[in-house]
Amino acid sequence: MADLDAVLAAADANLDASLERLFELLRIPSISTDSAFDGDCRRAADWLVAELDRLGFDASRRDTQGQPMVLARGGAGSGPHVLFYGHYDVQPPDPLELWQRDPFDPAIVDTPTGKQIVARGASDDKGQLMTFVEAARAYRQVAGELPLPVTILFEGEEESGSKSLGPFLDAHLDELKADVALVCDTGMWDRETPAITTMLRGMLLDEVVVTCANRDLHSGMYGGAAMNPIRVVAKIVADLHDANGRVTVPGFYDGVEEVPADIAAQWGGLSFDAGEFLGEVGLRLPAGEAERSALEQIWSRPTCDANGIVGGYTGEGSKTVIASQASVKMSFRLVGGQDPDAIRDAFRAFVRERVPADCAVAFIAHGGNPALSLPLESPYLDAACTALADEWGKPAVLTGCGGSIPIVGDFKSTLGMDTLLIGFGLDDDRIHSPNEKYEFSSFRHGIRSWVRIIDALARM
Repeated sequence: MADLDAVLAAADANLDASLERLFELLRIPSISTDSAFDGDCRRAADWLVAELDRLGFDASRRDTQGQPMVLARGGAGSGPHVLFYGHYDVQPPDPLELWQRDPFDPAIVDTPTGKQIVARGASDDKGQLMTFVEAARAYRQVAGELPLPVTILFEGEEESGSKSLGPFLDAHLDELKADVALVCDTGMWDRETPAITTMLRGMLLDEVVVTCANRDLHSGMYGGAAMNPIRVVAKIVADLHDANGRVTVPGFYDGVEEVPADIAAQWGGLSFDAGEFLGEVGLRLPAGEAERSALEQIWSRPTCDANGIVGGYTGEGSKTVIASQASVKMSFRLVGGQDPDAIRDAFRAFVRERVPADCAVAFIAHGGNPALSLPLESPYLDAACTALADEWGKPAVLTGCGGSIPIVGDFKSTLGMDTLLIGFGLDDDRIHSPNEKYEFSSFRHGIRSWVRIIDALARM
């Protein structure tokens, strides 16, 4: 085992060079969703392969039907084998006119809260993945090798649906199996408080199409006598919640678990203002289950939302028509042990009960996946919490995530691994938006945090 203080000192001494390497990667417009940038995606993959080769990894670019994967192996020792995941592709920078500088010309900008790295991909996810690469560099400089076996997987299609990821995992199981996965694509609680995401909500997507008359009807000739499918769909959506914000689909809460008391107490002690959180989007009152805090509503409670309703005439002006057909797209965020298939069946039964006998309903499934959680008794979690507290001077907050991160589900279902989700982004990093940034402090302390986490895991 290398001396931890020596590795941390090397990371700090390398910081200017680490920043320049990050800038080199940020200058590559690796936009995965636009085929015009396919060559740049390959260039970014090759750049990472070359850097990992220089660090002693056995690294290679693996071509897929879409953008390439980067796969590398290195390290030694008897500690747990870790798989580190990140993605090198980025979102398109549009609208360009809202950027204060060229999105692929990275720069350090001084702000009242400190220095910021501004560029497309700075936070999502190039700055994040490079914190781990630079931590590995510091270890190699001091000790010649990482103190535990490490596999690195960098993806090039995360921002465009990860179409090649599932087939790649299936085809390379033996190369990717490890004891625990590490993902650096999440955020901190605030700029001074680290966080580990331990709960990810699952997802269920379904679409309802209601057909009444066999054609659109004149509302003067048929209004009142003919059932309007928009009215049916509106009734269905209105019935999905009671006055207290609870979902009324029978069995919907089966498998929903309460947050452990110690985690609930930690959340209660956080400086979270629901009014301020909602005020940023022009709202002020939480709309979920009345007896639950806003943090619970977005981290640990299931939801049911209509994402879009279509029916009848929606063009300019008016048209006196009773539509033949109307539809609604639904999404459900799932938690705990909720079964996506069981909820889909219960939801469709709920809908059928509300469709008139002379109307028809059809459903279009759009996929689903269960929620995921990291066991709170995990020794990997304990090690990471200790390492982060040592670096940041305060305990890591164990958070939930309102969204879903499909790769984590793939790691669990395909490779049988739990995942530590440790990132250093902030809510105001403007990812996917103009003027994306990554705090310089996040970059520096992110590198040092991974040094400490690697050390803590290697000592297990």
